Amino acid sequence: MIRIGMADDEPLFAAGLAMLLDAQEGMEVVWQARDGHEAVDSAALSPVDVVLLDVQMPVCDGLEATRRLVSRGLPGRIVILTTFDTDGYVLGAIEAGASGFLLKNTPPTALVDAIRTVASGDSVISPGPTRRLIRAMREAPAPQGARNREAGRDPVSPDLTDRELEVLGLIAQGLTNQEMCDQLWVSMPTIKTHVSHLLVKTGARDRVQLVLYALRTGVADLDSVLARGV
Repeated sequence: MIRIGMADDEPLFAAGLAMLLDAQEGMEVVWQARDGHEAVDSAALSPVDVVLLDVQMPVCDGLEATRRLVSRGLPGRIVILTTFDTDGYVLGAIEAGASGFLLKNTPPTALVDAIRTVASGDSVISPGPTRRLIRAMREAPAPQGARNREAGRDPVSPDLTDRELEVLGLIAQGLTNQEMCDQLWVSMPTIKTHVSHLLVKTGARDRVQLVLYALRTGVADLDSVLARGV
């Protein structure tokens, strides 16, 4: 059973979404909050697997609530669900510790699938925000002190093996574990091991951060990722 917590200051939207999720097999909405402060308190009293947070809420917005949930070590992977598709919100959500960023006009079936994906330990970002995030990274200035100043890139960790770099590049292109198995002719346990090693060696929290790492270090090419329609 996937236990879900929600925070949204739009009563009709929240009620409709709660009904949709409660009707799904293996899902239960445990609590609903009207702002981020209530969400943090509710998550502390009734731990859940997934927390859905709106961005713009009174008292405490979704990004601040995300930071508080993460800093307090409260359980529950966080999905930002909003009508606002802007670079600042997407970057802010990822930096705060969110595992997903979805627009409120996401089709119901896609939203349900995304919640299951996040609950399983993966990450999701709607296609539009993903493209905006990548473009924002392209336009960002080169980091101070980067070793590869000519390319304006962060250095790649020397701990990564050639195979791990290959897997990292495929993750950045949006391939699923099964697609990587098929392309590399390896087993699912092998792919999962590579992904696990990548998370540890890069210090990434999830696959979204692995994509950002691949882009910052030049392991993945921005244009090819955008062309794939991530």
